[in-house]
Amino acid sequence: MKRHDLILVGALLVVSALLFLITYIYGQENHGAAVEVVIDGELKSTLPLSKDTEIRYETGDGHYNVLVIKDGKADIIEADCRDGICVKHAPVSAPGETIVCLPHKFVVTVVLQSTT
Repeated sequence: MKRHDLILVGALLVVSALLFLITYIYGQENHGAAVEVVIDGELKSTLPLSKDTEIRYETGDGHYNVLVIKDGKADIIEADCRDGICVKHAPVSAPGETIVCLPHKFVVTVVLQSTT
C-alpha cells in the first residue's frame, strides 16, 4: 500500500467510528421518542417511550396484539397471528424503527415527539 492509500483508509475508519458513535448516542437518548400504533392504516395511539405501559389492541375479527413499553423500548409480547414474527422481533427504541404484524395490519413505529 502506498502512503495515500493508508491515509484514505485511516480517514474512512475515523469517519465510520464517528458515525457509529453519533448513531449509538442518538439511539440511547430517546427522551422525546414515542411509538405510533397504526391498525389497518388508522392511527390508534401515540405513546411515549419514557412511560412503561402494557396495552392489548384488538385488531379486528377477534384478533389481538399486546404491546409493552418498558425501559424506553417497545415490544410486542403476544399476538394470535399464525407466524408470530412480530413477537419474535427485537424491541425497538430508535426513531424510524418499526415492528409489523402483517396478518393483523398492525404497525408500531418509533417517532420523535414534537415539542410544539
